[in-house]
Amino acid sequence: MLKETMATVIQPTIAAAASYNSLPHSLLFSSPPHNPLFHFPLMSKNPRPPPPPPTFPSLSLFQSRPYQQLHFSTYPTQSFSSPQILFSPECFSPPSSSSDNEEASVIDGLFKMLRLSSRYGDAQLTKAVHACILKLEEHTRLANALIAAYLKLGLLSDAYGVFLGLSCPNVVSYTALISGFSKSNRGDEAVELFFRMRDSGIEPNEYSFVAILTACIRILELHLGLQVHATVIKLGYLNSSFVTNALVGLYGKCGCLDFVLKLFGEMPHRDITSWNSVMSSVVKDCMYDKTFKLFGDMKRIDGLRVDHFTLSILLTACAGSASFMKGREVHAYAIKVGLEANLSVSNALIGFYTDCGSAEDVTALFQRMPLRDIITWTEMITAYMDFGLVDLAVDIFDKMPERNSFSYNALLAGLCRNGKGFMALEVFVNMVNERVELTEFTLTSVLNAYGLLMDCKISEQIHGFILKIANRSNAYIEAALLDMCTKCGRMADAKKMFSRWPLDRESSMIRTSMICGYARNGWLDEAISLFNISQSGGTMVVDEVASTSVLSLCGTIGCHHTGKQMHSHVLKSGFLSDLRVGNAMISMYAKCWNLDDAIRIFNDMPRHDTVSWNSLLAGQLLHRRGDEALAYWSKMKKIGVKPDKVTFVLIISAYRITKSNLVDDCRSLFLSMKDIYEIEPSSEHYASFIGVLGYWGLLEEAEEVINKMPFKPEASIWRALLDSSRIHMKKTIGKRVANRILALEPKDPSTYILVSNLYSASGRWHCSEMVREEMRERGFRKHPGQSWIIYQDKIHSFYARDKSHPQTKDIYSGLEVLILECLKAGYVPDTSFVVHDVEEHQKKDFLFYHSAKLAATCGLLMTRPGKPIRVVKNIILCGDCHTFLKYVSVVTKREIFLRDSSGFHCFCGGQCSCKDYW
Repeated sequence: MLKETMATVIQPTIAAAASYNSLPHSLLFSSPPHNPLFHFPLMSKNPRPPPPPPTFPSLSLFQSRPYQQLHFSTYPTQSFSSPQILFSPECFSPPSSSSDNEEASVIDGLFKMLRLSSRYGDAQLTKAVHACILKLEEHTRLANALIAAYLKLGLLSDAYGVFLGLSCPNVVSYTALISGFSKSNRGDEAVELFFRMRDSGIEPNEYSFVAILTACIRILELHLGLQVHATVIKLGYLNSSFVTNALVGLYGKCGCLDFVLKLFGEMPHRDITSWNSVMSSVVKDCMYDKTFKLFGDMKRIDGLRVDHFTLSILLTACAGSASFMKGREVHAYAIKVGLEANLSVSNALIGFYTDCGSAEDVTALFQRMPLRDIITWTEMITAYMDFGLVDLAVDIFDKMPERNSFSYNALLAGLCRNGKGFMALEVFVNMVNERVELTEFTLTSVLNAYGLLMDCKISEQIHGFILKIANRSNAYIEAALLDMCTKCGRMADAKKMFSRWPLDRESSMIRTSMICGYARNGWLDEAISLFNISQSGGTMVVDEVASTSVLSLCGTIGCHHTGKQMHSHVLKSGFLSDLRVGNAMISMYAKCWNLDDAIRIFNDMPRHDTVSWNSLLAGQLLHRRGDEALAYWSKMKKIGVKPDKVTFVLIISAYRITKSNLVDDCRSLFLSMKDIYEIEPSSEHYASFIGVLGYWGLLEEAEEVINKMPFKPEASIWRALLDSSRIHMKKTIGKRVANRILALEPKDPSTYILVSNLYSASGRWHCSEMVREEMRERGFRKHPGQSWIIYQDKIHSFYARDKSHPQTKDIYSGLEVLILECLKAGYVPDTSFVVHDVEEHQKKDFLFYHSAKLAATCGLLMTRPGKPIRVVKNIILCGDCHTFLKYVSVVTKREIFLRDSSGFHCFCGGQCSCKDYW
């Protein structure tokens, strides 16, 4: 939201909108005053009833006029001089006259008073002048000056009242008021007034066209804009750069880049606003290289001097293309031309360095700024939050001289991005207490914060609050409520909300949220089924957001076939240029056993951001290709891609699965994070580093690193060491670490499982069962392990000892045969203690019917002989299942591909691709 607010400052359409405020004397006084002069209704010597309220024609009246078809190559021969005077009461002063006429002297004095009232923003003086004018006979130019004064003071209703009092308003009267409605975001009323002017027989001038086109831009009325364009050609105003700039702004805002480029290419006269408008449109379409080319052409062809709009647009292009060096060049150019201190340019520089630079760059720029506005402070909050510097962001917020809802929203969103759910809730409570405006963005952000907490009771409280204050017909808020409910496990409430949403309302977002909620809670069949029904029934428009969500769902489930169908849809719809869609597609193919296609998608994307590279790195890690991931990391550094916190988690983890021991390189990278990249190592980075040390057998060093951490280690860090002790069979360290985890997370369900397994490993079965019973009494429920296969676009999922499948008897019979064959081949069920967060049981029957074994058996029964089996598991595969599947690959002579939370396993001929280290 903040970057979009920033973008509106640099939109060249603002410059176009300002141009209709310039009306030269030659235009204002091109026709004699209306005769005879008339009285204003209230002070008339011969009172007459007030005019009836205006009745505006419908759109059909305007559409029915026989406007010629649009031809960009048609230009009039008439030319217009550039306006020099701002549209204000000063424009309406009468021409110089030596007449001693008393009335002329009075009128001249009133003009001067109106100029003073506008200059100093004195509404009372304007109203006093208005009272004097009512005593005179009607004077159109003086009335127009009064309208302009009221508009400049923001008193649109008063200006409209003056307009209604005019018996013969002229083109200036209409244009002033149309522009006032347009600037006040009352575009529909501006359009209706334009229709009235046309019906009264008054021909619009170039300023009228700019005013109505500005209204079209505000309300995104492309069809009406096309008709205005046709009228512009018909009346011979296409030669006016002000009108053409407004047309370019309209087409750019509506995404009609072809129209923008064609119209721009045929302009006989181009000013800086023209170039800014076309560059802004090209940036909006993510054509960054073309933006830089246009900038070069502007200097080479027209030799124009850049303004702050130009530099802001170029910085946006540099940030979008992650071109750090080009951004530095633009910064240097801004200093050279003396525009670095310009507020708009400085704010754009903060946005650029947030995306492509470092926290040090942003801080240095902020401290040098001579002027700061609320956008500056808000951008700094966003910047520090993006760099993970939450404390600095909060400090900036506390120091702000003034705040608005955008500032609070930036803080809320940043806290959510950094996982600070409780802090976000405190900010929201303060907003309510201070009566800050609660916007749609505010409510969706706070619902996201409650979703982070995953607390059912608290989520019910905020749910009730939102229902009281928010509009239930708002799809964004309803989708956020659904999202929160599904994150907090309130699936029954989510289903009720979803079923009550009317089908005739915009439901794409609601359905997308529900599909993701189903997938998040393991309701895989329901997720795919809802998507297929929504798409076939036409109740869901699969736009960029929906495409991203469905591609992510396909990746999570491992549904390669549906993912490929979505790929086709993306290509047909032209969504591949959308970064979110492209990144989701990389992730989808990588998770669906197809890393080659993931790399191909990455190479075909027109541009990349840090998330694109992170998606590719994550795919390499899933396929246990650590050396390849490090090669891509080298490419990132070479071309200057800015890494983020996620990048370092992935790169550090890559050292764990390299073909040779590169612990020294990993250690150097970990230590350089803060010094070189200005990223403070977090718990995730420490957990990854501990995992690398432990994997290569340096358990003592790993424990020493934990003890020397600058902050208290979280359970995830100890779990990384626990995992290493499992791999290297270091039970002494494992038990010591397990006790640490128990002390940190006494209420975590997985902790109870860990204690139970500790007792089981010691043969204290009774104590183990007592722990599990206490867990059940307290209502703690560990998210169960689930495995599934996809056959003929249908998901067949299983839990341990699951008998809900329609072919349960066949599956269990087949598994028993497999077990016997594997036992003959040398398989020995492993009932020994495994120090890991995986639920086990002392009985062999439990081991025999784990979810992975059931899913693999189902796949063997359903697929043709010789075809590989593809299984997905939502947690790490247990050691016994890993051993069993190796034997299954021998006795069935089939390849079994399994993806668990650690990555991919390929079982073939009694071996696994992970080499028994996972």
